[in-house]
Amino acid sequence: MSVTITLPDGKTREFPAPVNGADLAASIGPGLAKAAIALKLDGRPRDLATVIDRDAKAAIITRDQPDGLEIIRHDAAHVMAEAVKELYPETQVTFGPATENGFYYDFARDTPFTPEDLEKIEARMRDIVKRDETITREVWERDKAVAFFDSIGETYKAEWISEIPKDEEISLYRQGDFVDLCVGPHLPSTGQLGQAFKLMSVAGAYWRGDAKNAQLQRIHGTAWATQKELDQYLFRLEEAERRDHRRVGRELELFHLGDEAVGSVFWHPKGWTLFRIIESYMRGRLEKAGYQEVKGPQLLDRTLWEKTGHWDNFRDNMFIAESRDDRVLAVKPMNCPGHVLIFGNRLRSYRELPLRFAEFGSCTRNEPSGALHGIMRVRAFTQDDAHIFCTEEQITGESIAFCKLLLSIYKDFGFEDVGIKFATRPEQRIGSDETWDYAEKSLADAVKAAGLDFTLAPGEGAFYGPKLEFHLRDALGREWQCGTLQLDYMMPGRLGASYVGEDGGRHVPVMLHRAILGSMERFIGILIEHYAGRFPLWLSPVQAVVATITAEANAYAAEVARAMSAAGLRVALDTGNETINYKVREHSLARVPVMLVVGKREAENRAVSLRRLGGNAQQALALAEAVDKLKVEAAVPAAS
Repeated sequence: MSVTITLPDGKTREFPAPVNGADLAASIGPGLAKAAIALKLDGRPRDLATVIDRDAKAAIITRDQPDGLEIIRHDAAHVMAEAVKELYPETQVTFGPATENGFYYDFARDTPFTPEDLEKIEARMRDIVKRDETITREVWERDKAVAFFDSIGETYKAEWISEIPKDEEISLYRQGDFVDLCVGPHLPSTGQLGQAFKLMSVAGAYWRGDAKNAQLQRIHGTAWATQKELDQYLFRLEEAERRDHRRVGRELELFHLGDEAVGSVFWHPKGWTLFRIIESYMRGRLEKAGYQEVKGPQLLDRTLWEKTGHWDNFRDNMFIAESRDDRVLAVKPMNCPGHVLIFGNRLRSYRELPLRFAEFGSCTRNEPSGALHGIMRVRAFTQDDAHIFCTEEQITGESIAFCKLLLSIYKDFGFEDVGIKFATRPEQRIGSDETWDYAEKSLADAVKAAGLDFTLAPGEGAFYGPKLEFHLRDALGREWQCGTLQLDYMMPGRLGASYVGEDGGRHVPVMLHRAILGSMERFIGILIEHYAGRFPLWLSPVQAVVATITAEANAYAAEVARAMSAAGLRVALDTGNETINYKVREHSLARVPVMLVVGKREAENRAVSLRRLGGNAQQALALAEAVDKLKVEAAVPAAS
C-alpha cells in the first residue's frame, strides 16, 4: 500500500508502505531527523511514532516552533508528575496542561508542598530527563483503564475516564514506571525535554475548577526550548516584579488601595496630578478631533438597562440600589445609554452627523474580588469613553479617523507596537444574524480601508455588536488590551434615538462605541510598569526639584523654583539640612527627572547645575536658559 505525503511547501513524497513521523523526517534530511520531536498530520499534532497509512498532509514539528514548545511544556508537566509520584507515592495526580508560559499539574495530597519540596521535585525531574526514558502511547479498553487507576489509588483519573465520550479512545502514556491518562502528543523520550525548565510556585486549586469539590495543590512551572529563552523569561519576571505598579505606586506615593473601599483607588497628590495630566492631554486631543464633552448621571433606572439589554446580559456585573420610592436603580457600569439619551433628547438632523460625544465617565462594575488586581482591575474606574452617532455611509470615515487618532495618542505615550484583534459575535447576544452579518462586514471593511492588519478573535465581541481591540506592547514585550471600537446597530433603536434624514424620514443612527485608554486607572498602571516609574518629563508629577548645597543658597533656590513654576513646570523645593549627595539619592529614588542644584556660586552667578535622573553629569546653565530649555522639553505633545 503506497502513501503520498504532501509537505508544507506543497511538494510530495511517495512511500511504498506506511511510514511514521520519524521515517518521514529522515527522508527529508538528517538535520530535520535530529531536530524532530513530533508530527503534524492533517493539521493535528501527533506523536512522532504515529504511523501515516493514507495519503495526507504532514509536517515535522521541532522544538523551536510554537507547537513544539507546547509539547515540551506538556511533557514537563508529565515529568513533574512522575517526580512527585517517586518522591511522594501517596500523592494522587489529576491533570497537568501546558500554559502560555509554562505548565502546571494539580495534585491531591494532605500535606502541603513546601518550597523545599519544590527544590526536590525539580531535582528529580532533572534526573528523569537524564534517564532519557522512552515515552510510548497505549490504547486501553475503558473498563481496564478504570480498574488500573483504581488499583493504584488514582481515583481522580478513574472518575474522569467514565466521562470521556464513548466514541473516544482511552489513551495512556508510559514513561519508565509512570503511566498517565492523556490524549498527547508527547516527545519520543524524556531526554528530549531538555533542562530549560524551573518550578515556580504552588497554589490552591479545586478539582474541575469547582469550589464545591476537593481542594488540590497546583504546582506551576515554566519550560522553554532553550536555556537562553528560560533565562530571558526569568529576567522578565524579575523586571516585572521591580516594575509592579503596586510597588512603584507605593514607593512614589501615587496611590493606595484599602479594605475600606475594595476595588477603588485612593489617589495621593502625585498620583492625582498624573491622572489630571493624562485627562487634560486627552481632553485637548478630543476637542481638536471634533468631540463634544458631556456628563451623564451615575444612577439610572432599571427600565433603561432592560431596554438596552444590559439587564439580561450584564446584570451580575452591576451594583443595584433602591430609592425611597421603591424604584430599582443601577450604578452605571458604562456610559453608552446616557449618551444615547442625550442624543435622543431632541430631534436631530442628518446635517449634525457625525455627532461625537465624549465623557470621562465614572463607572462601577461588580467584579469578583478574586479578579481584582491593583489598579489594573478595579470596581470603580474612569473611562475615556466616547460615542459617535453617524450614518452608515460615515462608518468607514469615522473608523479611519478614530484609528489614526488612537495610534497617534499611543505614540505620544511611548507605545508604537500596537496589535489589532477583530472580535466577532458572542454566543450570548442580541439582534438577528442578518444584522450581525452586516455589522461585522461593515467594521471589517472599515479597518481594511484604514490600511490596518488584524487577527480574528471569534466569539469575543460585545453582546450588541462586533468590535476592534487595540493591544499595546510594553517595554517588557507584554500585551495590554486598552482601546476598543465597537459597531452598534442595536442600542440607539432600542432607546428610540433617531434623526431626520435628507429624505425627510426618520432614521436610526449607527453608534460607534470607542475608547482609547480604556480605564484611566488601568492605563496609568500600564504606564507605571512600562516606564518603571521613570516617566517622560511631560508626564512626571514632579518634573524638577531645586536642591540646595548650603543654606546660603536657600533664598536663591526659592527664586529658581518660582521661575520654574511661572514657566508652567511642576517643581519642588528642597532646602533641607541634608548633604547634597543624600538629596540626590532621595530624589533619584523618587524618580524625579531633573534636579537643579544650587549653591553659593550658582546664587552669585544666577545659574543652576542641571542633573538628569540616572546620570552623574551636571550641566551648568544660566537660570533663564535652564527654564527655557526645560519648558520646551516638558511641553505636552500636541496633535500634528
